[in-house]
Amino acid sequence: MSQIEGWYVVKQPEGHCQIVSVSAQDWESSHAKPPEETEKWGPFGSEGDAIARRVGLIRAGKCRPV
Repeated sequence: MSQIEGWYVVKQPEGHCQIVSVSAQDWESSHAKPPEETEKWGPFGSEGDAIARRVGLIRAGKCRPV
């Protein structure tokens, strides 16, 4: 079984959005899932796509810039 890596944008409690890389196996098998009330976007195929989405979320006011 190959590990497929996905990039996610996860909103932190402070309002900042963090980009995290998680393999599909780790995401489903571990209990590292963010709480349901935490907003998250993804998976994205590349880190660049996740960064572009985070920029859009900052412009839309859904995330605070770092």
